[in-house]
Amino acid sequence: MTRPETLQASSKPNYSSPDILRQFYQRLFPFRPLFQWLNHGPTPQPDFQNREFAFVLPGGAYIRYQSFLSADLFKKQCVQMTPERFEIGPQYSINPRDRKQLRKASSFRPVMKELVFDIDMTDYDSIRTCCSKAAICNKCWHFIIMAIKVVDTALREDFGFQHILWVYSGRRGAHAWISDKRAREMDDAKRKALAGYLVLAMSGEQGKKISIKRPLHPHVDRSLKVLNPYFQDEVLAEQDPWQSAEQAERLIRLLPDKDLTAALQKKWDSMPGRSSNQKWADIDAVAEAGHLSTLSAKQLVDVKQDIRLEYTYPRLDAEVSKKLNHLLKSPFVIHPGTGRVCVPIDTRHLDSFDPLGVPTVTALLQEIDEWESKSGNMSDEEKAKVQDWQKTSLKPYVEYFRGYVAGLLKEESKGKRSREEVAIEGLNGMEF
Repeated sequence: MTRPETLQASSKPNYSSPDILRQFYQRLFPFRPLFQWLNHGPTPQPDFQNREFAFVLPGGAYIRYQSFLSADLFKKQCVQMTPERFEIGPQYSINPRDRKQLRKASSFRPVMKELVFDIDMTDYDSIRTCCSKAAICNKCWHFIIMAIKVVDTALREDFGFQHILWVYSGRRGAHAWISDKRAREMDDAKRKALAGYLVLAMSGEQGKKISIKRPLHPHVDRSLKVLNPYFQDEVLAEQDPWQSAEQAERLIRLLPDKDLTAALQKKWDSMPGRSSNQKWADIDAVAEAGHLSTLSAKQLVDVKQDIRLEYTYPRLDAEVSKKLNHLLKSPFVIHPGTGRVCVPIDTRHLDSFDPLGVPTVTALLQEIDEWESKSGNMSDEEKAKVQDWQKTSLKPYVEYFRGYVAGLLKEESKGKRSREEVAIEGLNGMEF
């Protein structure tokens, strides 16, 4: 399916109706693994209890500084208030609900939160041709796939992070949550530096040429190797970004040699209808014919690398990543516009992830009814063993998330044991 996603307002279900949301929170939302993920252990501790949640209610009200002592109390509040979505903030020095009782406001400060990244398809509107604004299709989703591959590789290979959860935003983007203890404890300066490491300055709508230092940084060089196949197959072939004369003008502006651009413009004016693939090949052909005045062959290679990066490299909203106190939409909430669940993305099968195939809340509730109508041969005892999410197409996403959380908790317990062992060794070495 490659058509843009379209939802007609007149026929769109009310995904934010309190009844639908109440059923979703009661029957499908994975509160227990979400609690364990944010708590970093099976029993409640300040990691979760002092964590800020912000509720967005169906009427538009935005309620900050919510906190909960347990997963059950959290679920109870969601069922009662039926938020359209909720956002996750940091763990604070004290319980957020008690902040107004402090004599010094400065005593209330964020102390820990996952490192997060946000990739939004609208940041690609200047280069994607199939869709714009909120619309997406499988063609332009490749930009998100490219971004995830580059960012995930850098986080793992350059920074050594292991516990990275990618989550579909429900409509047109993806979020990364890095839960390694070292990432959670980063201050704002470190978060800003890491975000700066991953961001490349792209040219704006006016086509001002980007300039990347040479020799290429190892991260940029590795990213190019990952992105080159996508540039050829998905960008040039699928997006055809320079097909029209107006679009080709953007490519012309990215080439700094006047003789080269004049010769290319002349060729394209005399041969209308050339595809982006052909125009890309024309650059080398025209250059080899002697139409270079200020660029060497090596410099032209560099310019073409810059253009490939312009059309493939991740476009990150760095502001989301820089601040410890930033809130971000939780995994598994419902996107109110599409009704889709914000499901985790299994990066082992990243290329086959279909954002338009992610289940909607109304479809999931219907799947529960269908399962129960077909389970007539099962005993009540057998039925009771099957949770509602296991009856639906949400099952593989919940199972993936549970596995991710189990890996994180295993790592946390090892770290806790090693700290306890160090403490015991220290006690054994003391004289009393």
